[in-house]
Amino acid sequence: MIKSIIWTVVLCIIAVILQSAVISRIAFFGIVPDLALCILVFSAYVNGTMTGQVSGFFSGLFYDFLSAAPLGMNCLIRTLIGALAGIFKGQFFFDYIFMPVILCALATVLKALIIFILHLIMGQVVPVYSFTTYVFWIELGLNVLSAPLLFFLLRKFKLILIGRS
Repeated sequence: MIKSIIWTVVLCIIAVILQSAVISRIAFFGIVPDLALCILVFSAYVNGTMTGQVSGFFSGLFYDFLSAAPLGMNCLIRTLIGALAGIFKGQFFFDYIFMPVILCALATVLKALIIFILHLIMGQVVPVYSFTTYVFWIELGLNVLSAPLLFFLLRKFKLILIGRS
């Protein structure tokens, strides 16, 4: 379990750096897919709730240091998403197209919901991430399109990402 947590956090950190340094240069309307979120969802789905929570916390902490968001916001979001994705471990047959699409779409919607709720509670400190803007829908589409390929690639690293059952 510890090995899969460490490797998940390392891959999430690499994904965040790629998102901010490389992929943002070729972004669609300035919007990039949240690859780190998809990696977290994959790891939580195949390893369970505890791995999802811990990986989400530490990858969210690193993401907090890189972003202008309030410290702890991404920790909270990714911890909750990791925990909820881990609940689905072993519940469904894992295929390479539909499950990645569904899981990453649900994670993106949940991320937007949590940010919206935090905005209602904390006001202007948390930037609005609305369902009515094109930003959310483009990010959702990019996450859904990149999820099957990303999950397929992550399955190639199952020795380091998937803990013992």
